[in-house]
This record gives sequence, C-alpha cells and structure tokens, in this order.
Amino acid sequence: MIRHLIAGTKRIFGLHRPGRSLLILPDDVFLVSFPKSGNTWTRFLIANLVYPGRRASFGNLHKLIPDPQATSKRDFDRAPRPRIIKSHECFDPRYPRVIYIVRDPRDVVISQYHYHRKCRRIEDDYPLENFVVRFLAGQTCPHGSWGENVGSWMMARRNRPEFLLLRYEDLLAETCRELAKVVSFLGIDANSERLLQAIERSSPDEMRKSEKAESHRSGLTKDSRQDISFVRAAKSGGWKSSLPQPLIEQIESAWGPLMQSVGYELSCQPRAQE
Repeated sequence: MIRHLIAGTKRIFGLHRPGRSLLILPDDVFLVSFPKSGNTWTRFLIANLVYPGRRASFGNLHKLIPDPQATSKRDFDRAPRPRIIKSHECFDPRYPRVIYIVRDPRDVVISQYHYHRKCRRIEDDYPLENFVVRFLAGQTCPHGSWGENVGSWMMARRNRPEFLLLRYEDLLAETCRELAKVVSFLGIDANSERLLQAIERSSPDEMRKSEKAESHRSGLTKDSRQDISFVRAAKSGGWKSSLPQPLIEQIESAWGPLMQSVGYELSCQPRAQE
C-alpha cells in the first residue's frame, strides 16, 4: 500500500522515471549503444560540447544527456530541445535521429565482466568462460546480445541520413575528427577551441576525478564497489591479452560477418566444413 502511494505521488509530481513510456519528440536525438561500448564517455564528450558552460560530471550527466531509466520525467520536461537522450535499446522505429556507438565485442565482454564485478553481480573468481557463454546468449544485460543489438540498428538504419555510426576505436584514435562528425550531425556551431575543451573535460583522468567525487550521485556507480573503477583503461584491443583463444573463437564464430561489416578484423581463420 505504502509503495503504491509513494509511486503515485512521484508520478503526480513528475519524479518517476519514464522508461519506455517516454514521450518521444520529433527533434529528439538518441545516443545509442550496446552496454559497455563507450556510451558514458561519449555522453561526457557531447555534454561538454553542447553545454560548454556546464562541465559534465557523474553528478549532472543524467540531466545533460538524460536517460529514460535514470532521469525523472520532470527533468525530461525541463530539458532544452533538441534533447539528446541516452539509450541501450535494440532498434526502435520511434527514434527520429540516432548516434550509434559500436565497439569490438571482444573488448565489450571484458568490460562487461568487470562492470558485473563492480556491481556485485558476479564474484571476482567467476569463470570468464562462463561469462562469455552468457554474453553470447544475451544474458548479461536486458538489451539483447551484442549481435542482436548492433545487427538490429545496422539492418534498419545504416547509411540513412538520420543515423550516425561511430566506432569506439575511432573515437579513441581520432577523437577530434569523430567529434566533428557529431557537431555536423547535430547542426551546432562549435569551433576547434570548443571541441578541444570538450575533449579535455572528458578525458579518462577527468572522468575518474568526477567518479571519485560524485559516484554516490550517479545511478551508474551508486551502491557499487568503490575498489573497482567505472572508468577503466579507456583503450581498445585489450581482448588480445585478456581473452583465451577458445573464447575469441566462440565470439568470432557467432558474429564474424557482422563484426567484419563494421570494420573489425577476425583473428581466427574460419574452420573448413567437413
């Protein structure tokens, strides 16, 4: 009874989180990715770019680039338009414009593994091979598997003018160039000085400082283990030293063609059929 009363009161004052019931506006832009593909870093980059007068932090990120699962309806209603909204959903035809971030699944699985440790979903000694099996089956998050999530967007929206594809690895290697694509896509006026400021404010070191100071204010880090950082190495290719060969083969066997279609080379030769 009390729980329902509290939920009803929150809804009356717009304090509830809208989730999938969010009213999508025609000028909304969605920042989408499969979890642990660089969405948070890109949110920092775009927030610092779009709002240069408000330094993005773990404490205010949910207001600058709102998340239907974490931001209140009241904050959504107050957000300046066009709104830039975080999402991890598979293809949704309601999304008018989309910036989609893709990351090598061999690195994604390592990042998810350590995030699950941080959130106490698995123990430190949980077998990586068991986690990879669950990862391939789409059981490590509520947004499908990497192949289902990426594949749904690539099939439905790739090469469309309202869809911008960014690779996490390209963002790392050529941050200014890739962020300039975002500027063009959003149609905002940003000179090189503003780009460089956004990049500097979104560096791994700056994000770690913010995480340390404001982790208690963020749904991404609140109530999680403080001995494991949310912002990890911020690099690509770590799978080469972290994933045993049999696990690499499993991932490439499951999604090889899709991986190649978004620019990821396979390390294993396909086995000849008997």
